[in-house]
Amino acid sequence: MLENLTLLYEAPILSVQLLIDGVLIGAIFALAAYGMALVWGVMDIINIAQGEFVMLGGYVTFLLATHAGVHPLLTVPAAAAALFILGWLLYRLVVFRIVGKDMFISILATFGISILLQQLANELFGADVQTAESGLGTLFFADDMITVEETKLVAFGLALAVGGILFLFLRQSRLGQAIRATAQNARAARIMGINTDRVYATTFALNAAICGAAGSLVVMTWLIHPYLGLAYTLRSFMIVIVAGLGSIGGVVFASLGLGAAENFAGFILGTEYQAAFVFSLLVVILVWRNFRLSRQRKYLK
Repeated sequence: MLENLTLLYEAPILSVQLLIDGVLIGAIFALAAYGMALVWGVMDIINIAQGEFVMLGGYVTFLLATHAGVHPLLTVPAAAAALFILGWLLYRLVVFRIVGKDMFISILATFGISILLQQLANELFGADVQTAESGLGTLFFADDMITVEETKLVAFGLALAVGGILFLFLRQSRLGQAIRATAQNARAARIMGINTDRVYATTFALNAAICGAAGSLVVMTWLIHPYLGLAYTLRSFMIVIVAGLGSIGGVVFASLGLGAAENFAGFILGTEYQAAFVFSLLVVILVWRNFRLSRQRKYLK
């Protein structure tokens, strides 16, 4: 670890490289976190199957790219559409039963969905890691000392675009306004004639679609396998805890910050400790949030 810290000190350009990679990686985290914030804010459900939606979106791209010969970038809308349908079906089969129930029940139910999707993916696709080459090149800067993969740039642009589209959708469209009204007060929304069941179904399906697009980018940038989901669920949860519900801008900044921090931690501690860093950071954030809430309660008293 000390050797890696010394290397960062002696070669500042390496820190710039790690920062750029981390920020670009964080953009993909933002996509998954958008959906979790949406479902949590509107339906009061913490979706433990969030990462599995990312994983399945990656497999949609992998299958279309390897078996149908479609360029991976062109499969992003297809992955989003496939996961939208899956999200809608899961809502109609399972999730509608837990809306309005205790949050612990929603955690157990979506955890069961997570395990089911993991095992189905393992049976259908096998446990081997898979990837889909995007065919995009690499950009070089600072006398070739800094490299930027074009796939990550596309992911970064897509994350910002999806965030902007989601913001406009919630603000301008009638369905988006219905979603916001339902999030504020579902009972009042029903009295006003809003079909809250349809709103919930659309919200959950939209979350799955965003995760599907994220998974499509993941399989082009890294690797996927059936047990990939937990890491993305934890990252999404952490980002939403930091950013707060209903803050798309906060989700973006928290995601980019997490991507940079995780990238530096992977370099300094070693990639084998990168997952441990994410878990440790989650514990620290939860303790910090609990401390802040306890202080606010004391202040109100």
